[in-house]
Amino acid sequence: MDRTHRLLHSFAALADLGQELSEARDFGEVARASLYIVLGTLAIRRGALGIRDPETQRLRYVAARGVQLPLPDEELDATTYDALVATASAGLWLSPSTLPPVRAALHGNFELLMPLVVRRELIGLLLVGEKATEEPISQDDREIIAAMARHVAVGIHNHHLMAEVQERASENRRLYDDLRALYHDTVRAFAVAIDCKDAYTRGHSERVGYYSAAVARALGLDEDEIEGIRVAGYLHDIGKLIVDREVMNSKLRFSACDVPELRQHTIAGYEILARIKHPYADLPLLARYHHERLDGSGYPEGLRQDEIPLGAKIIALADAFDAMTTTRPYRPQLPFDEVIGELVRGMGTQFDPAVVCAFARVLLREAEQSSAERRPLFGLLDPNYVRLERNLPRIEELLARAERTLAAAG
Repeated sequence: MDRTHRLLHSFAALADLGQELSEARDFGEVARASLYIVLGTLAIRRGALGIRDPETQRLRYVAARGVQLPLPDEELDATTYDALVATASAGLWLSPSTLPPVRAALHGNFELLMPLVVRRELIGLLLVGEKATEEPISQDDREIIAAMARHVAVGIHNHHLMAEVQERASENRRLYDDLRALYHDTVRAFAVAIDCKDAYTRGHSERVGYYSAAVARALGLDEDEIEGIRVAGYLHDIGKLIVDREVMNSKLRFSACDVPELRQHTIAGYEILARIKHPYADLPLLARYHHERLDGSGYPEGLRQDEIPLGAKIIALADAFDAMTTTRPYRPQLPFDEVIGELVRGMGTQFDPAVVCAFARVLLREAEQSSAERRPLFGLLDPNYVRLERNLPRIEELLARAERTLAAAG
């Protein structure tokens, strides 16, 4: 009956050990919990747990009970390493005649040395002293300690593997972030190159990218979608690289002859971007369709309503907003109240009401901020262009009209 009780107690201890090894996150916690459960199972007074560093082949003691730390680090030569691995299944009784070349074994009253081995790799050592009852450690005790040592070895080995995986994941994340930053810097450089062709639109593409991302976030899109729309905003006019510079910078309104060439920039942008592998699959389509209108009067394909991708609808509004709030060769900057009026008039024909509603919320949220530092969107506009005491009611009116239009549409 005593043996049955011991076996049940041992199984319970193994279960406790397995739970500790699976739940503990800190390595020191893993080591201490492992040692204390092994010693507590057999009421052993003293013990120590050493872990081998595979790079330096040094054994460092990380947990102890009944022994004052620090125990000296061990230098393991090839002969000692092989000898310890060979005794992993049953351990080694310690006596003056059998003491291995492990200095900690000489530090008082250790009776058993149990190597921790996984697939013939030495993970560490478990040193076990006398029992609290002063009974000698029996063969049954030795088998229990050997079984628990195998659990400890696997647990520590897995902990090391997880730490290595996490380190590699962190390194991969850093590399990914670096590549992403490089990609965005390259895209922004393209945006600058696009805008340099038109003396009146310096910074246009970057502002459109910013406005587009702000609207996408207000619509509740996920971060990848927001980033994709931001990049599409930066590159929406890349097709203008093929448009004649004199046409782009003409101080007169575009003639009937100029219009086909200008409109060709959406198709050209699509063809340029479609040849490049992007992280955001819809990017070429957003460049192609950012001049489409809900009523079908846009170009290049005359798409209507839901035929137009959401990202293209967002960029269409951002593009129009920036065009109206900046000076163009054929007209001056429009007053902010007139810009709001154009957004109201274009709702449902040129602009998607849901996109207008989201943009109005962005404007209103910034207008309600107490400092200029917290109004980054207004900061992209000319100083004093927006006068909040006068323009805030117009923004509120825009939001109310957009909400009513959405409610009426069901």
